[in-house]
Amino acid sequence: MEKIQHRNLYREVADRVRELIEQGVLTPGERISEKKLCEQFGVSRTPLREALKVMASEGLVELLPNRGARVTRLTVKKVRNTYDVMAALEGLSGELACRNISDEKVATIQRLHETMLDHYRKRDLQPYFRVNQQIHEHIIAAADNDVLEEMYNNLSQRVKRVRYSKKMTEDYWKRAVEDHEAMIEALQKRDGPMLGRILREHLCNKLEVASLEGMIEEEEDELPSRAVSS
Repeated sequence: MEKIQHRNLYREVADRVRELIEQGVLTPGERISEKKLCEQFGVSRTPLREALKVMASEGLVELLPNRGARVTRLTVKKVRNTYDVMAALEGLSGELACRNISDEKVATIQRLHETMLDHYRKRDLQPYFRVNQQIHEHIIAAADNDVLEEMYNNLSQRVKRVRYSKKMTEDYWKRAVEDHEAMIEALQKRDGPMLGRILREHLCNKLEVASLEGMIEEEEDELPSRAVSS
């Protein structure tokens, strides 16, 4: 992996560590080896520790007193509580977007949707996820509410590894695409209540699949750490 050269180091370090968590390189409950990451990124411990503080505020890692940090474990309760709030925010964003969005922005989301469908037909999962995420982000942005967007983005980081997981059953994938078809229709009609309802239910369906696929844990008991932080 290339060495980090950016002057604002801790932000770029945080981005790199997020990627490792999202990709499953750093797993839930795993202790984060500062020495290993510093060598991998070519940075000192100072920007790494600043990055870990930022990520702790986002709920992605836990800071352990005098023991470094570890990746936050996702349990059913944690994810359900996060999804409950996100679903409310997404529902509100749909209602506001239908009031505020321009024809041009609807057309942009429609083009993204067509691109997403193309990835779905080809079963290109990761490109599908990227465009899927962009569609949700465009709807959030169209709500034109800075507070809503900030809260949503913070919560989204916490559960991104579940929401955009590599594990995807055919039945769920088909249902997710159908939900997106309904979203586009509601957006085109500027039907805020309908779009809000679809967005809320769409997110709840993902929690159901994540639980069944074993992507999140039932209990919050301590797990042994895989790495030391030295």
